[in-house]
Amino acid sequence: MIHLNQVEKRFQHPDGGWFSAVQPTSLSIRAGEIFGLIGFSGAGKSTLLRLINLLERPDAGAVLVDGQDLTALTSRQLRDARQNIGMVFQQFNLMANRTVAENIAFPLEVAGWSKHDIRVRVAECLDVVHLSDRAEHYPAQLSGGQKQRVGIARALASRPKVILADEPTSALDPRTTQSILDCLSEINQRFGVTVVIVTHEMGVIRSICHRAALLDKGEVVEIMDIANGQVDARSALAVSLLEAA
Repeated sequence: MIHLNQVEKRFQHPDGGWFSAVQPTSLSIRAGEIFGLIGFSGAGKSTLLRLINLLERPDAGAVLVDGQDLTALTSRQLRDARQNIGMVFQQFNLMANRTVAENIAFPLEVAGWSKHDIRVRVAECLDVVHLSDRAEHYPAQLSGGQKQRVGIARALASRPKVILADEPTSALDPRTTQSILDCLSEINQRFGVTVVIVTHEMGVIRSICHRAALLDKGEVVEIMDIANGQVDARSALAVSLLEAA
């Protein structure tokens, strides 16, 4: 489903020097799996995630999603391709002056859906995330967990094949965290959506992921298999994260 072929991303220091946030990296993520990107702060997790939908354009390499090379597309073609890639943000990124329903509807409006189809789809998404009774509320009236559920519903609205989640639970308490993970897991199982989740918590990896890539200093150190909450880890860094969990 997702193939990164020797992608690299560099940023410039204020003093004019350059550093590689993501070293040349190749990675394959299977259709229908929940795949984690884990590592300490500054490891390159979020940058790598944002390369998948070209919110960050790689300085080298190619990004293929569902067989399509995103790095070879025009701006208009890329906008169309992104309809198949939903994004869930750490800080929710909801529009304060729009209701819950209107926030979910926004990407569909941009994509040119009819008002009738938008109304039907918004209702479906609200039902999936169990927020049908909050449709006319504004973000300020919601808890953190409810705001993140709105973010998930918005990401799901266009019926994507992939959902990218950038630390979606880092601002939430443990109980709310589990409810968000359960929501993403349910979406994965019900709709077969491939989910890629960035986290620094091994507990998140254990809870819902099928596999995970461990990153350190912009490099993939290890690909870990997860089965029944057990992580098959070999590198010293992975073992230390497991022991700290």
